[in-house]
Amino acid sequence: MNITVINGTEKHGVTYRLKEMFLAEFQDKANITEYYLPKDCPNFCVGCLNCTLKGEKTCKDAEYIERIDKSLLEADLIVMTSPAYVFHATGAMKALLDHFAYRWIPHRPAPEMFGKRAVIITQCLGSGAKSAAKDMKHSLSWWGISKIEMFTGALMSTIFWEELPQKKQDELMGKIQKLSKKLAHIDYTKPAHTNLITKFKVFFCRMMQKSIHKSDPEYLDGKYWAEQGWLDSGRPWK
Repeated sequence: MNITVINGTEKHGVTYRLKEMFLAEFQDKANITEYYLPKDCPNFCVGCLNCTLKGEKTCKDAEYIERIDKSLLEADLIVMTSPAYVFHATGAMKALLDHFAYRWIPHRPAPEMFGKRAVIITQCLGSGAKSAAKDMKHSLSWWGISKIEMFTGALMSTIFWEELPQKKQDELMGKIQKLSKKLAHIDYTKPAHTNLITKFKVFFCRMMQKSIHKSDPEYLDGKYWAEQGWLDSGRPWK
């Protein structure tokens, strides 16, 4: 199996340690490809809309995005990690997710995404981990992924792993290892189930794209949906 990991920071702190604990269960079972932000996507999306209007290859940062997109499409499991910064994912993670606007269901979602599974790993000194996880889950769900697991941890006393009480270390380790074992025992030859919320999003966007394609057959998104067969009886999930 293939695992693609997007790390929202280059720091090797608590989030990194938790991610390594999670991946340990897969070391002998998977090909793991990791990206570290901002190194592997150093630039901000500038909102030029080229990716949605002219195609993703026209993005000024296509050299970074195409490589990550290829890994995501080949992955059986996507792992996204980010510590919580002021109740949200890191700015580097947000910058990457902005670049993938064209992969949202209202635009040109990849059919491969609808059968994938994803894991989000985040932590915070106090509260804020859940809202940071939601930042990442929001994009993943609009890419078409229904099966998304979330690990959120509250450190409470310090941001340094070595300074955490042993009880807190054991609690976090037990929680992440439980999640890892759960995901490691899945049969990844079978696509994940597409839930009703995702199907409703596709249904609504299909009506929108059908109308747009009728009025402008060359509009990129509508043309893409037509080529995929989704404006007729085809659907992106199996």
